[in-house]
Amino acid sequence: MRLILISGLSGSGKSVALRALEDSSFYCVDNLPATMLDEAMSLYADYGYEHIAISVDTRSGPSLGALPAEMAKLKARNIDVRLLFLEARLETLVKRFSETRRRHPLSGSGKTIEESIRLEQDMLANVQELGVRLDTSELSANALRSWVRELLEVDHNRLTLIFESFGFKHGIPLDADFMFDARCLPNPYYEPQLRPLTGQDSAIANFFQRAPQVADMINDIEQLVRKWLPAFCRENRSYLTVAIGCTGGQHRSVYIVEQLARAFASEQVLLRHRQLTSTP
Repeated sequence: MRLILISGLSGSGKSVALRALEDSSFYCVDNLPATMLDEAMSLYADYGYEHIAISVDTRSGPSLGALPAEMAKLKARNIDVRLLFLEARLETLVKRFSETRRRHPLSGSGKTIEESIRLEQDMLANVQELGVRLDTSELSANALRSWVRELLEVDHNRLTLIFESFGFKHGIPLDADFMFDARCLPNPYYEPQLRPLTGQDSAIANFFQRAPQVADMINDIEQLVRKWLPAFCRENRSYLTVAIGCTGGQHRSVYIVEQLARAFASEQVLLRHRQLTSTP
């Protein structure tokens, strides 16, 4: 059996992720207490379900603290258990709640939206380390659905390297394990004919190939990741996210991420271009 647990902050897109899994033929359950996971999986096995997705978050109350032990119990039963933790920047979450006029599930006792979000962050601090984190601050619903489906396709018995480009002016990603700043490199933005292109275009590649410092940075990042990748594998990590940022997330960071993905082609790699798939 395969179980995908969805957790994270309210307003970060958990419902979107759960629906994406439902579209991928998972049997989905929203808001199940963590203490009921073992019993529920036994029941689903009796009914012949093989692919299950369950959201577990602060709506479950005190039972959330049992999640690490419950996941370990399920893994001992040879159930393939993975957790996807969704999060977003504070200002993004406040804006989403304000625009939709939704009530935050922890907003009782006169708490503001911001106070409720900070309380939820504290309650989920230990949960986010149990799986792969996904920062949805700049993602459209379609991009989130696409990224969730990509995660389903990887071999969970191997570590997945995620190379992610982003723009510093849009905020740093919350889900990065390593982060590098490419803003010191030549910027094709100042070439009028190159400005509308992205780091995936051949003209941009030609521009960077004429700048030796770009190759130097790519090589330095590659060597660091290669040196430390075995250590992360020994820790039984399922994912390692390497984020590369430039000013706008369109040229330099995108090009470097594409080159790093090619350099690590023998590994299991996912590509994410945050600003190329961001919300309008």
